[in-house]
Parts: sequence; structure tokens; C-alpha cells
Amino acid sequence: MSHPFQIPVGTTATRSITVTRDLTVAHFHSGMPEVYGTPFMIYLMETASAEAIQPFLPPGWASVGTRVEINHLAATPVGFTVTAKSTVVSVDNEGVTFAVTAHDGLEKIGEGTHRRAPVDLGRFEKRMQMKRDTKRS
Repeated sequence: MSHPFQIPVGTTATRSITVTRDLTVAHFHSGMPEVYGTPFMIYLMETASAEAIQPFLPPGWASVGTRVEINHLAATPVGFTVTAKSTVVSVDNEGVTFAVTAHDGLEKIGEGTHRRAPVDLGRFEKRMQMKRDTKRS
């Protein structure tokens, strides 16, 4: 599948968030520590990745996550600001691969790779509507 765009290797973006209790493991599981949850770190990495490539996609296109390989290296308490950085490391006809990291101001708390696939939102929504219609019948 060929795409009508060029995404430069080395393109980067960052996203930051301040850790609140609702972003901690304790919010969902009593008795667990009030530290930043892994799914939220991954989501921050994904949104940084999507933001990095969105300017290179045609109108009506976006990207969807297709793979994550992440190591959560250190715990981060409430009140710290976590910044995720995403860098495009390769682009092929199937999608875009990113090197991602997260840092809490004191240390690196996460690293790994992420993959996204650019999609035509019109075609994507038609497929989702067909799926919803199939479920109803």
C-alpha cells in the first residue's frame, strides 16, 4: 500500500502531563501505590508520536497505533511532570516506527518503540460503520 506523503526520519514531538491521582495505579486498584500508570505513559508516547507526523499527512488522514514495545523503568509520584518524546526512526509502506522515551524531570521512566499506520479517516469510518452494522444484525 503506497501513501501520498513523505514523513522525514528524525521528525520529533514531545507531549507533557502532570501526574494526578487519577493517572495512578492507586486510582484503579486500592492498596496500590500512587504512581503514574504504565497505560498512561504509553498513551502519552502514542500522542507524541501521532503529533509528530500529523503535519505530514494529507487532509482527512490521521494515524492509528498498531504496536507498542515499552519498558517502564521507574515509578513517578503525583505532582511530577512527565514528558514523552517521540522520534521517527523509519517509514515504509505499512507505517511509521518511532523511538519513544518518557522522563519525569529527575530520570528516564520509560523507553521503547511504537508503530503507527496512517489511515484515510473516511475509509476508516466506513469500515467501522460496516462492523457496527454487522454487530446489530
